[in-house]
Amino acid sequence: MRWQVVLFFSMLSLFYVLGQVSYSIPEEMSKGSLVGNIAQDLGLDLKRLKTGKARLHVGNSAEYIELNKERGLLLIKERIDREALCKQTTPCALHFQMILENPIEFYRITVEIKDINDNAPIFKMNNVLFEISESSAVIGAKFVLERAMDPDVGVNGLQSYSLKPTDSFNLKLQNQQDGSKKVEMVLQKHLDREAQEHLSLILTAADGGEPQLSGTMRVEISVLDANDNAPVFTQEVYKVTIMENAVKGAVLCTVTATDADEGSNGKVMYSITNTLDDVPVMFHIAEKSGELSLTGNLDYEKAQVYEIHLQASDDGGLTDSAKILVEVTDTNDNSPSINIMSKTNSISENSRPETVVTIFNVHDPDSGENGKVACNIEEHVPFLIKSASKMFFSLVTVSDLDRERASDYNITVTCSDEGVPSLSSSVTLTLQISDVNDNAPVFERTSYEAYINTLVSTVSASDKDTGANGEVSYMISTSKLILSELFNINPKTGEIILVGEIDYEKANTYQIDIEVVDSGGLSDSAKVIVDVLDVNDNNPQINMVSKSESMSEDSPINTVIAMLSINDPDSGNNGKVVYRALFEVGLQNGEIRTIRQVTDKDAVKQRLTVIVEDNGEPSRSATVTVNVAVADSFPEVLSEFTDYTHNKEYNDSITFYLVLALAVVSFLFITCLVVIISVKIYRWRQSRIPYHSNLPVIPYYPPRYSDTLGTGTLPHVYNYEVCRTTDSRKSDSKFGRAGSQNVLIMDPSSRGTMQRIQSEKSILDEPDSPLEVSYMGFKSVVKC
Repeated sequence: MRWQVVLFFSMLSLFYVLGQVSYSIPEEMSKGSLVGNIAQDLGLDLKRLKTGKARLHVGNSAEYIELNKERGLLLIKERIDREALCKQTTPCALHFQMILENPIEFYRITVEIKDINDNAPIFKMNNVLFEISESSAVIGAKFVLERAMDPDVGVNGLQSYSLKPTDSFNLKLQNQQDGSKKVEMVLQKHLDREAQEHLSLILTAADGGEPQLSGTMRVEISVLDANDNAPVFTQEVYKVTIMENAVKGAVLCTVTATDADEGSNGKVMYSITNTLDDVPVMFHIAEKSGELSLTGNLDYEKAQVYEIHLQASDDGGLTDSAKILVEVTDTNDNSPSINIMSKTNSISENSRPETVVTIFNVHDPDSGENGKVACNIEEHVPFLIKSASKMFFSLVTVSDLDRERASDYNITVTCSDEGVPSLSSSVTLTLQISDVNDNAPVFERTSYEAYINTLVSTVSASDKDTGANGEVSYMISTSKLILSELFNINPKTGEIILVGEIDYEKANTYQIDIEVVDSGGLSDSAKVIVDVLDVNDNNPQINMVSKSESMSEDSPINTVIAMLSINDPDSGNNGKVVYRALFEVGLQNGEIRTIRQVTDKDAVKQRLTVIVEDNGEPSRSATVTVNVAVADSFPEVLSEFTDYTHNKEYNDSITFYLVLALAVVSFLFITCLVVIISVKIYRWRQSRIPYHSNLPVIPYYPPRYSDTLGTGTLPHVYNYEVCRTTDSRKSDSKFGRAGSQNVLIMDPSSRGTMQRIQSEKSILDEPDSPLEVSYMGFKSVVKC
């Protein structure tokens, strides 16, 4: 086997057309035979062939050549018959391409098929009969013989003819314009039917191959009488031009041959003598008229010229020959065919411009303008078609891609020829744009507001990226410890959950800074303003601003008995209070006033219960009891308060404050008991000493008592001084300052006035005994 490799590189307009290599092989090589070492000839590494997924784009040549990527060789895939592949066309070659990916590389390969002498010349008929009249067969008469056909070309094709025996006829060869030879048998002596009625000759056709091959045909000659003129064509060559879209039955031309003989010897019959080609199928000639018509479908892309060999013969066997050259004119009857050679189904959105997406080949078998093709795509897409070389195109990016604007493209490539009318073909390429993390998550709003008693609020952010790039998580970005103790956020759903206890009275607004982060670290922030809604969770608190210890019987109407100060920490309606009392209470200032003049029928002691309610839902309240004594003199007031002390009512509900008050009172009681015993002992000792009027006065302070009618807050404590003499029944009293200014006791169960005390004690019965004074449940004992 002899082959030749030619490798060259050329700088083309596009980077991926890297080179071309040519090989020459003989036909009929066995399957698996070596064509060439493509890897070595192109300077490619065998690993590159595997990683680049090397493949051949061979079109109709796919059945003949294959690529062995492991060895980098081109091998024969199927036996190649040059005659079947190219017929008489020379040179005969296979053209295909090798394509590599990642990156895309493109090589052209040409394999020339050399002819071998594998076909012998053959004749269509094994025998041919000539009937020659002895009278018309003059010396020099010509008889056209059938030509032999040899599919081989060059020296392997038909080279010579020989005729044996040569006693009566010689062989004459005449060169034709198409390179073929016209074979004629020439009479060299007169025929004598009486001497030899039948002649048998052998026509041999031989080629020039090694070894030489030949074919034979027997020529039988019957000698007849009388016909001594042969038909003669009016011209040797007829030329006809016809469009390839001509319909069947169309008449191409009419040929004419004349015969000088008369009668049956002058009757001419026409026939087509082509044997090995498809002319007899495509054309028909009328036997008598010589009219040539079309019987098949013309295709310019298959054959551009037909050579029709004609024969005119008379009844005497005399013949003449001519030929018709039929030229087929091309029409635009083929649409361009688009063949995708390599394509990418997905491309990253951060790909640079000029990135090759697809390589495709366009083929239009028409000729001239009908075969010129241009390709384009629709507008408003970031892609462009570039022409790599004749009929090879690439689709490349021309601008930056953005998956968030368009996640995929359906690109319609339309290729049109320049024929009239123009024909086109289209193919739609689907290209997915893969995502990169180029977008930060964005909150739907920059600020959120929420109102809570028990708060559940949701923030939401969107990320234009997809997959893992679009997954976001939420977090509270704050350095304030109180916010982290009160609020928590679900990192997946964005739900802000209240996890601690909130108090409207401490803070009624919170600002929570929320941050959202995607998997790539891109983030956004927003703030949530939380407004706390107040609930009615605080009772009104009552403070006694001012009050009077007594009320005389002649007090005028609207006398202020006491003034209440109310504090409710709640807001809005929850903090607005309403006074309810048996006496008139000022709704705005809390003043308790009389509404009529005191009469004799009125009780000496008046117990005023004031209920303070807010406007919350549900309403909360507090109660304060104000004791008012009506008397003309201060001793009577003291007596009323002393008696009231012994009939004090206690609340059944004991709280922590009550327990604390009882402990304090118990301590004071023990202390006072010790002091009283000490005083008694001291007085007992003094009684042994003679009386002196200027004895020093020993002050005595009684213990404090607490009223447990309310919620546990200690009431005001007052001390009183009473001075008495030995020679007078009159006494003077002086009120001391209150020991404290405390919140008054709340008694929710009190709803009526103070009952009249049934028993009264005289505070002046014993001159030397201590004086007990009571006011609102508190008792003080002094001695002057």
